[in-house]
Amino acid sequence: MVKGEDILKKAAGYRDETARILSDIVKIKSYSGAERDVIYRLKELCEGYGFDEVRIDGLGNLITRVGNGGKKIAIDAHVDTVEVGDPAQWKKDPFSGEISGGLVHGRGTSDQKGGAAAMITAGRILKDLGYGGEYSVYFVFSVMEEDCDGMCWKYLIEEENFKPDFVVSTEPTSCRLYRGHRGRMEMVVRLKGVSAHGSAPERGVSAAYKAARAALAIERLNEDLKPDDDNFLGKGTIVVSQIDVRGPSQCAVPDMAMLYLDRRLTWGEDADLAISQVKEAIAAALGKDEPVELGMPDYTKRGWKNADYSQELYFPTWKIPESDSLVQAGVRAYEALWKSAPLIDKWTFSTNLVATTGRHKIPAIGFGPGDEDQAHAPNEITRVDDLEKCSAFYAMLPYALGTE
Repeated sequence: MVKGEDILKKAAGYRDETARILSDIVKIKSYSGAERDVIYRLKELCEGYGFDEVRIDGLGNLITRVGNGGKKIAIDAHVDTVEVGDPAQWKKDPFSGEISGGLVHGRGTSDQKGGAAAMITAGRILKDLGYGGEYSVYFVFSVMEEDCDGMCWKYLIEEENFKPDFVVSTEPTSCRLYRGHRGRMEMVVRLKGVSAHGSAPERGVSAAYKAARAALAIERLNEDLKPDDDNFLGKGTIVVSQIDVRGPSQCAVPDMAMLYLDRRLTWGEDADLAISQVKEAIAAALGKDEPVELGMPDYTKRGWKNADYSQELYFPTWKIPESDSLVQAGVRAYEALWKSAPLIDKWTFSTNLVATTGRHKIPAIGFGPGDEDQAHAPNEITRVDDLEKCSAFYAMLPYALGTE
């Protein structure tokens, strides 16, 4: 029987190399839809370390495997990143991958190439230990999450027929054990006015003023939204993220307005409910007879393999009970390694688990290196300590699941 100390020793021995792997892949720019180079580098690493299966799917995800068990556990890291933003706000080159002071620096170190590096080391540990348990352990390096979270896994499940028994997300959790997060959706509201010359605004109907009243109605709606019953995920939210007002000229009453809405969905909320709430809020502000076009847009961008695949911008909420067998296996794995219980919590942001668990009800947990507040921030870092700890946890979990 493999013991926690055996895995900890292996993870410590690979500590510096795990940090170097992260540094290596941070140096490879991989914005959403342009992940080809980092996928091929990860493929090269997994093949070099003797993983049992290494392949790239039709969308561009890298799927690797260690073990030959009849059950499947998939450990996921998306390897795309957001862009840098204002370079002046970075103290170091965002793609330096510098390792210093117990930290790895650069875009994607926490969100979430750190998880990818720890996964590779976990696979090496399992190979070293001759893992032959009841699970095939899949390490999935997924694409396009930052643009459309979960679409990569929607593709894997619905197009590749790859449906594991359990999923682990390696998004940053500060090495805590997570069991849920709110869902989200995006909505577009379009309003119409009547144009007139700006010298005589009384002759027209301003779409700008309608948009302003609608935006204030959305602000009130946000204040009125309620938390889930057990207050684990907290309240849903809605925000106007963009307003665009247009007319025939800069000297005219605008006749068109668009509001873009970001809606976060707590447990018990779904797309139909959220759309009906927006309709009611705008009707109360503008009048029930006001024509309003309200819809949910689609994501249609093609990725690095130019696959024709898209989905609506709806990402269902998920959570699983603390008593769930996967959560309890995570607790056992943590306790076997560190002789203490993990802190169990949830993410504030959204992850690929909106597809695996929100859509397809596959039990999932999260455990990842780095901190959530590093995501999308300048001067992003993750701790080398976290990389070592997470590589040990991912290697331990298949053994803990086998003790059910």
